[in-house]
Amino acid sequence: MTDSAVGTPRAADRHRPNDRGGRRGRTFGLLGCGVVLAGPFALLVVRLTGLDAGTPLAVPMVLFPYAAALSVLVLSAMLAVPALRSRWAVTVAVLLTAPQVALLVPRFIPDQQHVPARSAELRVASLNADLGGVDPRALVRLVRAERIDVLAVQQLPSAGVAALAKAGLSTLLPYNELHPEYDSSIYSRIPLTDGGTLHADTAWPQTTADVRVGGRTVRLVAVHTYYPLGDPKRWTRDMTALTSVARRSGPDTVFLGDFNASLDHAPMRKLLASGLIDTHAELGRGWARTWPVGMTLIPPLVQLDHVLHGSGLAGVSVGERTVPGTDHRAVVAVLALLPTKERAGDRD
Repeated sequence: MTDSAVGTPRAADRHRPNDRGGRRGRTFGLLGCGVVLAGPFALLVVRLTGLDAGTPLAVPMVLFPYAAALSVLVLSAMLAVPALRSRWAVTVAVLLTAPQVALLVPRFIPDQQHVPARSAELRVASLNADLGGVDPRALVRLVRAERIDVLAVQQLPSAGVAALAKAGLSTLLPYNELHPEYDSSIYSRIPLTDGGTLHADTAWPQTTADVRVGGRTVRLVAVHTYYPLGDPKRWTRDMTALTSVARRSGPDTVFLGDFNASLDHAPMRKLLASGLIDTHAELGRGWARTWPVGMTLIPPLVQLDHVLHGSGLAGVSVGERTVPGTDHRAVVAVLALLPTKERAGDRD
């Protein structure tokens, strides 16, 4: 009998199929990360270039904070999973994530604005009434509980005005500038003067009025712009018109309402650059969510409703309140009137 020798496979040969499978898994994992990061990259480009102004790109722009959060998660996964820890891939993820975070972080850091003791305060609230669908009694309870001085209501038709009157709003806020024939109305505990609508190129007239607080006149503008999903060019023209009005307004000015815009939209950033301050960002509440409300499976996702003010005022507090019957949350803010030397534009 002749013995025959059978060769033993080398260790490298035994592991070669697994190595190929590992490399394949690594490749697909990194490819998946790249696909996921494509969306945040596109939004970052739009955010940096302002391509959302007047274009349908304004619609996905409201998701920019979520895109940044997604980028952070993908970067964390790359660092945590050895198979995804590719030097070039991590570098790309860092270069994408860093500017997103840099753009968002400032709105989460409260301004160190000194508000002198006993400064006069103005308590304001804004709510989109959803074509009068808001529960009038619930809104009156909110006004009473928050001791509101000025209430701006958008999408309030004549029937809504009557419903609020019947619910007792006029007892709490006896002065008003009502324009249900257009869109927005202003209610006030303090006498209103110089009421009317803005002469501006907006889709519908914006209601305005003045109040006297602490011996000074504060100009109020109840804002409701067109919506970018319907016509992004019309929405941009509305925001541009408001920016022009803001430039002509003094430091004691409050724009409050449904802007149909987030802080990441280019037209909103231009409006703020005209001399207005977003109260949420000022107080470090940079990711408040006011829309949509009342949907069973979808929580509020984005902030479309804002209280903006000039340098003559400072935010003391701000928050959101849910009122039944409307798809927007109310925004409630307390603003303090600053002495001239304390104003934002006069600080060293």
